[in-house]
Amino acid sequence: MTDREDSHNPDSTPDNPDTPTVSTPDTSRAVSRRRLFGASAAAGLAGLTVGAGGAVALKSTGSNAPAWPRSAELVTTPDRAAAPRVSGLHLQFGADAAREVVVTWHTLGSVNAPTVRYGTADSGFGTTVSAQTRTYRDAKSGIEIQAHHARLTGLSPDTDYVYAAGHDGAPPELGTIRTAPAGRAKFRFTSFGDQGTPTVGKIVDGKAVNDNLGSQYAGDITSAVESLAPLFNLVNGDLCYANLSLDRIRTWNDWWANNSRSARYRPWMPAPGNHENELGNGPIGYQAFQTYFTVPDAGSEEHARGLWYSFTVGGMRVIAVANDDVCLQDGGNSYVKGYSGGAQKRWLESELAKARADRGIDWVVVFMHQVAISSADKANGADLGIRTEWLPLFDKYQVDLVLCGHEHHYERSHPVRGTTGSETLTPKPAGTRKDLVDTGQGTVHLVIGGGGTSVPSNHLFFPGDKCRVITAVGNADPATGKKVPAYVLEDAPWSAFKDAEHPYGFCAFDVDPGTPGGNTTIKGTYYALTGPTSELKAVDTFTLTRPRSDR
Repeated sequence: MTDREDSHNPDSTPDNPDTPTVSTPDTSRAVSRRRLFGASAAAGLAGLTVGAGGAVALKSTGSNAPAWPRSAELVTTPDRAAAPRVSGLHLQFGADAAREVVVTWHTLGSVNAPTVRYGTADSGFGTTVSAQTRTYRDAKSGIEIQAHHARLTGLSPDTDYVYAAGHDGAPPELGTIRTAPAGRAKFRFTSFGDQGTPTVGKIVDGKAVNDNLGSQYAGDITSAVESLAPLFNLVNGDLCYANLSLDRIRTWNDWWANNSRSARYRPWMPAPGNHENELGNGPIGYQAFQTYFTVPDAGSEEHARGLWYSFTVGGMRVIAVANDDVCLQDGGNSYVKGYSGGAQKRWLESELAKARADRGIDWVVVFMHQVAISSADKANGADLGIRTEWLPLFDKYQVDLVLCGHEHHYERSHPVRGTTGSETLTPKPAGTRKDLVDTGQGTVHLVIGGGGTSVPSNHLFFPGDKCRVITAVGNADPATGKKVPAYVLEDAPWSAFKDAEHPYGFCAFDVDPGTPGGNTTIKGTYYALTGPTSELKAVDTFTLTRPRSDR
């Protein structure tokens, strides 16, 4: 695993033209993490650098006070083993990303007074919020995980905050928050799926075994995302592949240890994938995922809580959906198709209708796991269930951009709307220009599944433009326990770009609201990891455009 945060300095321009230059709209006014922590003399944290939270605690005052939240005076922790340590510190946006953020960490075992203190860089850690604890017990190991979620509300839009998260008896961990802008503004976000962990081996009977599809590139992706300093990152399912692992708890912990390097500074917003389906963990297998994350409430039933949701950033509505509810493929630890009874589809249509009726919303972006398009042979393939259930809604409400994982490569579609009339409901291209795309004509689909998994599929593309579509499933295969898929091969006129050369990478999106009466744009860039140190190379660039909704 490599960490190159300093090698891709957003404030410098590299000489290599293939190395990304960062001109993020808010970088000129954003405050660096070092400056944030160094500026807060009132908080008593001057000079602390990222990661120093493990060596200090915040001194309490009063005999009945919590161990650290009452004062910002720094003291050396006398006994770091007094309580479970703060693990997996990360952020999630609330429904209004300009004003609400959730700070989350987890522990092995119970803790007292889980608390977050936060404030601006100038005012220090003056506000205290108690965290709510949610638990699950892993069905395979019997180990209980406690996740602590502190909801910070009433925040100021487009503002930097510092925070410290912790509980009695353990050193707090530190992070920063940048709230989203309220209303139209420039910002950057990133996206990828199918990451795994950079811990590539397990020792079983003296032998190292990779049992969770991890690779060293899972760590490189995190460093690369952080180097571009997005406002937030979308993770398109198959986070850590814990359902394949001999040790689910350790696999999740490895994933968090890697990604907290970025997720404690900017929200990593997840969509569930088939490998988040863990046998025995909750009624439909998603309890680990549901415990580690607190995402905006979509009003779903308890068994489906947090599997689909939406949030607003500037002039963009972002919608996460859970495709195991509608897709045909049997890919998790249990086959759960139809678990919402149609509730998710009704919610999705309502969300899309509200977004398109809102004159403050220009862009509608959906992110999910399984795909409606794929040019790879001998991989998963496109899924007719998704084409049947979701694509008519995307057409009706003019969804601009759909981000997926599942297939372990990068691929981009032309804007599509309607079908060609085939039995497989082949998406019909509405235009063929590749550099500038009018999403008023159709929806652009991206497959971004090269987040670090050890089984990439970029070498499996069909010659020419072809697609393999799952149209049905049969009885379970005795060897795998999975329902056997039936495939139909189709032409793929929707295919605009596919990267057969590079197995790993992610996308960055720069949103520009434009001016009243004009158009708004999103510049998309797919960055591949290249060379022995995974340097970034811009492989695909394109611009999405549409008229502002306030015209």
